[in-house]
Amino acid sequence: MDTQNAYSRADNVAGVHHPIGQHAQHHPDALAVHEATTGRRLTYRDLWNLAGSVAARLTAAGVGPGDACGIALDRSADLVVAMLAVARTGARYVPLDNGAPSRRRAAQLTDTAARAVIGAPGDIARVQALAPGLPVIEVVRECAGDPLGTSHASGADDALYVNFTSGTSGLPKAVVVPHRAVRRLVDDPTYCTIGPGTRVGNAANPSFDATTFEIWAALSARATVVVLPPVVAAGLDGWLELLRTERVDALFLTTALFHMIAHERPAALGVLDTLLVGGEALTPEAARRVLAAGPPKRLVNVYGPTEVTTFATYYDLTPERLDHTDRVPIGHAIQHTTLHVLGPDLLPVPDGERGELCIGGPGVALGYEGRPDLTAERFVTVPGSEDLGTLYRTGDVVSRGRDGRLEIFGRLDRQVKVRGFRVELEEIERAAVATGLVETAVVEKIAEGASAALVGFVVPAAAHDTLEHAAVVEKLQAALTEVLPDYMLPARWSVLDRLPLGPTGKVDRAALLAGGAEAGTPQPAPAGSASSADDGLPDPDSVARDVLRLWCEVLDVPDARVDDNFIASGGNSILAIQLSSRISEAASVDLGPADVLLAADLTELIDVVRRSMSGRGTGGHENG
Repeated sequence: MDTQNAYSRADNVAGVHHPIGQHAQHHPDALAVHEATTGRRLTYRDLWNLAGSVAARLTAAGVGPGDACGIALDRSADLVVAMLAVARTGARYVPLDNGAPSRRRAAQLTDTAARAVIGAPGDIARVQALAPGLPVIEVVRECAGDPLGTSHASGADDALYVNFTSGTSGLPKAVVVPHRAVRRLVDDPTYCTIGPGTRVGNAANPSFDATTFEIWAALSARATVVVLPPVVAAGLDGWLELLRTERVDALFLTTALFHMIAHERPAALGVLDTLLVGGEALTPEAARRVLAAGPPKRLVNVYGPTEVTTFATYYDLTPERLDHTDRVPIGHAIQHTTLHVLGPDLLPVPDGERGELCIGGPGVALGYEGRPDLTAERFVTVPGSEDLGTLYRTGDVVSRGRDGRLEIFGRLDRQVKVRGFRVELEEIERAAVATGLVETAVVEKIAEGASAALVGFVVPAAAHDTLEHAAVVEKLQAALTEVLPDYMLPARWSVLDRLPLGPTGKVDRAALLAGGAEAGTPQPAPAGSASSADDGLPDPDSVARDVLRLWCEVLDVPDARVDDNFIASGGNSILAIQLSSRISEAASVDLGPADVLLAADLTELIDVVRRSMSGRGTGGHENG
């Protein structure tokens, strides 16, 4: 049976906004959205009316069924209003990452042929600069009644949104997701129990498809979306306290953030009913720590590419299931989803043998916007098994055990996960070469979890081979910052005269990684040991030594210099949360992740800690 077509024809499958309209009509005073930091609350009546007002403005601007509409909003109640407004017009929304380079966001609007962009009040000028010539619609926060009492009767196969993922061609891929795929994700989910009044945490970046679960699963079930601030802004302890005070019932965390919390505050997650973890390989050790410390009622490992709409598999974690295992399975299919382990010929492989995971069912996306060749390559119909419908080839290598559960072993290609984001290493390499500064570039991922980082190796272009290596790196990183989001920027670059080649003439990537320290840009002599601290650090007191020790522990480096920058040393937002938490505990100060990220170098961070201890504030660094 063709599960996609059958699901599309089902009477109960329609646009995801239709159930929300019913909630607004029959339960108008139920709480739909709550902002944890501001206290702003929207009932289902409020949400429906505000979305109707924005939808009316979109319609007046020429946005109609099938059109694309950008959303340039941070995580907020406004974002929920905008998503619902676009759905009600029959258009598809394109969520933008406001932290990404403007050129990248502008290209996404161009690639999707967006007809308008929705921005926040007071932010219209910035959005207009992003998309000259496009109408910019200001999201409204007050309205009298519902100016648009009805909505477009979207069908199951009509597009709801477009999410961008990294692409091997050097260009991000625009994944087009229909209403049926989202309804399949959120209607009576097997991986999570959500009902009227359930409080679902909204913690994902708007451009990350976990938002699809957080928003639509909550609203479809007449639950409440609890908008949470970034952990970097609230600080680890402050953010975890919000989970308790806001009575969050269900939450999704990226694997990297879960690993960090499991190490630092494993008992804090026990306030949740359901915790979903996904994005990268989950370590059994991290799960065991949480399960042993007073766990949530349900801890679930979830897996799914953007092309199959957020989640495709789930696996409930218990101490018994994790006993004597060194790999956490990705488990079994969620509702209305089929899983197939196929060989290169797209024929099934026997249980226990490894093959490529191909996923079917109504959760499969419509394909890639404007990329028919790539769509045909990744979205396939198996000859002789047309009743399975379209399958998405994930590129992930898995095997199926006798009990039917799947284990994942890696990739067929060079795609990696960094802090939950999918990254095609080739996209970064092509972007580096496109700057004209380098002749060739190789990028690899090192480590896992919160310590995962990208490292790059380049050979300067002939026109720049007289530059100092440090100057090449500085110019290259500055150029890439204009076109790539921060999670795709390598933490370290090594400049080489030539790349090592293997016997087949291909780049020897193992040799690059093994010899990266010697072959790379010369590193200054370390100044972080106890003996050298007297010479290099501003003051060899216990504060400096503690900060230095914790810096090295978190970044997993043997030593550090006083002029080392946190980000340049391999740090990221999650590691900043970890470092600020450890320093706060060790020095009895209130240090936030922003203090770590904003400090120019190790010396300045030590000064910030000293000033906090002496009660003189943070000298310009503000937590949050």
